[in-house]
Amino acid sequence: MTKKHHKEQEEIQETINTGALEQSADETVAIPAATEADMEAEIAARDAEIQKLREEVMRRAAEFENFRKQKEREAAQSGTRMLENTVRDLLPLLDDLKRLMEHIPAELQEMAEARPFIEGVELIRKNFTSLLEKKGVKEIEALGKVLDVNFHEAITQIDAPDAEPDTIVQEYQTGYTLGDRVIRHAKVIVAR
Repeated sequence: MTKKHHKEQEEIQETINTGALEQSADETVAIPAATEADMEAEIAARDAEIQKLREEVMRRAAEFENFRKQKEREAAQSGTRMLENTVRDLLPLLDDLKRLMEHIPAELQEMAEARPFIEGVELIRKNFTSLLEKKGVKEIEALGKVLDVNFHEAITQIDAPDAEPDTIVQEYQTGYTLGDRVIRHAKVIVAR
């Protein structure tokens, strides 16, 4: 009975499997086959979507590059402004050192005891000027030049028969540039 029972079980199982295969084959037939035109339309739609996404990625990359360059420009400008402000704050010290050297009494210059102090002040002025030049700071030439409002500020006019009109005859305060920007105009006196 066990062999017979086992054989019956196999036959039942085979019948079930055959029915399942037939049903599966019927389902495959029931699904409509996609036509070549439909597949080409699907491919074209996907290609268009890919192109759209590619353009979006390129646009985003360009926007990011522009943003990066703008931030670099802003950082450079900020550094330049900070340097300009620092130099502007230091210029009065340089003016004081120049005035000190110009107004040393003659008798003090001749004294041997004062000589080291005078030379020390002159050395400080030279080092300070050299430091500013390394940073790109230059004096604006004024004396003997024609007044240029881009670089000079006339504080008064005087009669100077040996000078052409609008010629700078005296410099009251030295002007300076940092690169191509004027950070302080030269204050000058011009001939009428």
